[in-house]
Amino acid sequence: MSENIKIVTTNKKARHDYHISETLEAGLVLTGTEVKSLRAGKCSLRDSYARIINDEAWIIGMHISEYANQGYVTHDPERRRKLLLHRYEIKRLQRQVQEKGVTLIPLKVYFKNGVAKVEIGLATGKRKYDKRKDIAEREQHREQKRLEKKYRIR
Repeated sequence: MSENIKIVTTNKKARHDYHISETLEAGLVLTGTEVKSLRAGKCSLRDSYARIINDEAWIIGMHISEYANQGYVTHDPERRRKLLLHRYEIKRLQRQVQEKGVTLIPLKVYFKNGVAKVEIGLATGKRKYDKRKDIAEREQHREQKRLEKKYRIR
């Protein structure tokens, strides 16, 4: 059975600013206009994060723009949205988030077989020297690929 996945948006800054130790897929509780807006690609994960409040997982700060062709029914673009996870997953995440410096960050929003999903990651913040080291490694890798391409024997 093949999985039909359509990526709506990714959080590009997350992997730059955080070390992602583990990822997890969660469902989203959305209204009708939010789903239509997501299908149109009108979503931003900038400055969003996830929290566990009263044994429920919530995503905070995710911006889903208002649907262009909506009638009188609308949604708040910045509202908290509930994440659909198993109870044992929420308990495990809650234990890990209680450690110092660990947080839940949404990495991407996508449709999997027609259902809206979000990939969240357990993240710890990177220091400035970690970011510089990652940039240097990426540039070194890019230079190596460029040289391989240039001196490839045909």
